[in-house]
Amino acid sequence: MQSISTVGLDIAKSVFQVHGVDAAGQVVIHRQLKRRFVLSFFEKLPPCLVGIEACALSHYRSRE
Repeated sequence: MQSISTVGLDIAKSVFQVHGVDAAGQVVIHRQLKRRFVLSFFEKLPPCLVGIEACALSHYRSRE
């Protein structure tokens, strides 16, 4: 993957939307992830800023 500096994560019940940009603001990745692939996706990323919508599930996901 190219160097992702910021990731936006839209959480839902079964399909998550991921939008990642580099330091210049260019879109690097935009995809849908099923729930079971979310953690493995983030394990492969270098450290970066992650924005998640504010709801009860986002607090749970951020702790994972």
